[in-house]
Amino acid sequence: MAEVDYYELLEVERTADEKTIKSSYRRLAMQCHPDRNPGCQDSEAKFKAISVAYDVLKDPQKRAAYDRYGHAAFQNGGGGSQGQGFEGFSDIFENIFGEFMGRGQGGGRSSVQRGADLRYDLEIGLEEAYHGKTETVRVDVAAVCDVCQGSGAKAGTTARGCPTCHGHGKVRAQQGFFVVERTCPSCHGRGEVISDPCPGCRGEGRVEKSKTLEVKIPPGVDEGTRIRMTGEGEAGSRGGPAGDLYIFLHVRPHSLFQRDGTTLFARAPISITTAALGGTITVPGLDKVAHEIRIPAGIQSGKQLRQRGAGMPVLNGRGQGDMVVQIEVETPTRLSARQRELLEEFRATETGEECPQSTGFFTRLKGMLGAD
Repeated sequence: MAEVDYYELLEVERTADEKTIKSSYRRLAMQCHPDRNPGCQDSEAKFKAISVAYDVLKDPQKRAAYDRYGHAAFQNGGGGSQGQGFEGFSDIFENIFGEFMGRGQGGGRSSVQRGADLRYDLEIGLEEAYHGKTETVRVDVAAVCDVCQGSGAKAGTTARGCPTCHGHGKVRAQQGFFVVERTCPSCHGRGEVISDPCPGCRGEGRVEKSKTLEVKIPPGVDEGTRIRMTGEGEAGSRGGPAGDLYIFLHVRPHSLFQRDGTTLFARAPISITTAALGGTITVPGLDKVAHEIRIPAGIQSGKQLRQRGAGMPVLNGRGQGDMVVQIEVETPTRLSARQRELLEEFRATETGEECPQSTGFFTRLKGMLGAD
């Protein structure tokens, strides 16, 4: 079963501060607390999940370990169960905070590190955001060396403990009354050295490769939507777990529609005669349906007409938003002689009741001038 990212569970960004995390947790806990949802197993399961996530993210040390190792930091007593080189939760903290806490690293544990997360920015059209699609992307990553399988050593050989630091990854030097501890210059903190490095990766255990991935984009995504592809980031060092690949989506501007959440907005210019007499206009939706919008007689510029269910689909949910068409009455600029004649006849028959807003405005204006 796929593990849900703790940040996504709490609906916060990975850069969120403690106050934001706490506030979001309280809000979600109130929503799905078992006492408020008696008998609802889904609410109870979600409440337990967000409680576990908050327990990790509220603690700076646990959060640092989670950011670096993901869920593997807390599995099987803190260690990975698939030969990832983690012995326990204390060893994870040893890796992260060893430089500050003055603790030496033993054996080759310090050489095992989780691969870096990668970011890929993908641009799509609004139609693609509406319908969803499967996009093929090509990314360059540091992948496990096929020759040495990530060990960094030539076939038939293995790494040995560093003779300089005796496998601790650090060396100490006396400076007056103080003892200064620094990273071993021979093994660079790994605690081990490779006498006969792999010719394929030169002892790194990783090589640069380009790989092709298929990204499934669900319907309803928006600008900035993030898709996480677990284990598709850079390979870990010396057998460590791979990082994740984050696909950030960017939606290109559309020629007709503007989007606000699940609502689509469009501006529709209509003629004076249509505005005065009423009628219908046809607006093609992203759902590939020609929507007929009824124009009531006497409509004014700026009036918005709503077409229910013709907007964007709800991401990972059910239903759709609306399409809102804003009417703009267009004044004709090219009139034939006959059209001008007809308009002159119309003006000659005007009583002022045809356009009550303009009549009222000039009446008030005359009253103000007369008062002066």
